[in-house]
Amino acid sequence: MNLKDVAKEFGLEVKTGSDRLDRVITDGYVSDLLSDVLAHAEVGTLWVTLHIHQNIVAVASHKDLAGIILVQGRQPEQDTIAKAQEENVTIMVSSLSAFELVGRLYKAGIRGAQAH
Repeated sequence: MNLKDVAKEFGLEVKTGSDRLDRVITDGYVSDLLSDVLAHAEVGTLWVTLHIHQNIVAVASHKDLAGIILVQGRQPEQDTIAKAQEENVTIMVSSLSAFELVGRLYKAGIRGAQAH
C-alpha cells in the first residue's frame, strides 16, 4: 500500500508532498512523543500523530518516514508546511481520532512497526 492508496481510502487531505504519494508504506507507528518515534520508527513507516509543529518534519526527514498523518482534523502550522515542503515530507490530515484511524489502517493491512 502506498500513500496515495491511504489518502484515497481514508479521505485524507494532503497538505504537503503530493508528488511523493507513490511512496510505499512499510508499517505504521502512532506516538506523540518525538523521541519514541526516533527510537522505533523505521524507513518507510507511516506516522500518526496529533502534533502540528515543525519538529515533526525534522523527525520524519531524519528517519525517512513514508509520511505523517495528523489526526482530529488538526492542521499543520504554516512553518510546518514550509519545512515539510523544503524537506520533501508528506503531511496528510484526517478528521478521525488516532484510535479510529489506526484501527482502520490495521484493517487495511498496515501493521505496526516492531519495537526494538
